[in-house]
Amino acid sequence: MRMKGHRVLMFVDNIFEDMELLYPYYRLIEEGAEVVVAGPDAGKTYTGKNGYPFKSTAAIKNQKADDFDLLVVAGGFAPDKLRRDPKVLELTREIHEAGKIVAHICHGGWISISAGIMKGFTCTSTPGIKDDLVNAGATWVDKEVVVDRNQVSSRKPDDLPAFCRSIIELTVK
Repeated sequence: MRMKGHRVLMFVDNIFEDMELLYPYYRLIEEGAEVVVAGPDAGKTYTGKNGYPFKSTAAIKNQKADDFDLLVVAGGFAPDKLRRDPKVLELTREIHEAGKIVAHICHGGWISISAGIMKGFTCTSTPGIKDDLVNAGATWVDKEVVVDRNQVSSRKPDDLPAFCRSIIELTVK
């Protein structure tokens, strides 16, 4: 229960990477965190790229960065759609600028790129968005997890244990 009292924001939309949403969701709850999974609509069921359904617990438009201690962004193709929502970018920027943790895995880095928060950070991701991260000013490395100041990043579902462990360790530091 090391994260008791911490509030976590996650985003969801169709074609999210099932494991990258579900594994951190349950792992952070297991540590005592309150996890809010916000989608374009509250209470709507979204379908992961592998077919797993997940019902959002809140609407993105109703969230305030000040209400959260950290943001965890799952991959899949949902981040490409979500990064077109100005509220998603605003929340990401405000959480980052407050010095709170912003964690992304796989294609989740697309949101951080569009929020304009990657310049000068070292990170990792799926190799498919390596060029996007580099063009956004980040230094990309091929590691299972990278922690750089208030950012945590990982490449793929196989990296989830290291990703969650790093998020938890950075949060309770």
